[in-house]
Amino acid sequence: MDAIDRKILALLQEEGRLTITELAARVGLSVSPCHRRLRDLERTKAIQGYRAVVDPAALGLTFQALVFVTMRQEDRETLLGFEAAIARVPEVLQAQRLFGDPDYLLRIVTADLTAYQELEDDVLSALPGVQRLNSTLVMKHVVNDRPLPTAGR
Repeated sequence: MDAIDRKILALLQEEGRLTITELAARVGLSVSPCHRRLRDLERTKAIQGYRAVVDPAALGLTFQALVFVTMRQEDRETLLGFEAAIARVPEVLQAQRLFGDPDYLLRIVTADLTAYQELEDDVLSALPGVQRLNSTLVMKHVVNDRPLPTAGR
């Protein structure tokens, strides 16, 4: 990946709806080579997809929690079962497996505290292998969905 590819990635992270003509002009290429590079970035999965970034409040999702999950046991079957189950919970925006204790970190969005409480009681606590859930409420987003750094160091 060279500097032009990195610039393409930086521009698309900021403005994903740029036309190929606009993108080519901004990176200093003609349309055909820029299009070829873009397709290569997609083919190699450097670009994994395109999506709209939606304001959660527009959907009435104004409550967020970070949930630390400690597993009862950490055998392969239990972990894979938990991961498959958590992937099916639409309120889970992110799920990360961690080294050490706790075992997982979940980022959850709901309409309000009551909806979160119901989700925790009825869904999260019933997931395979869960021993303990420890929730921290998000007060404010200081940095949110920042584009990945593309400048080489």
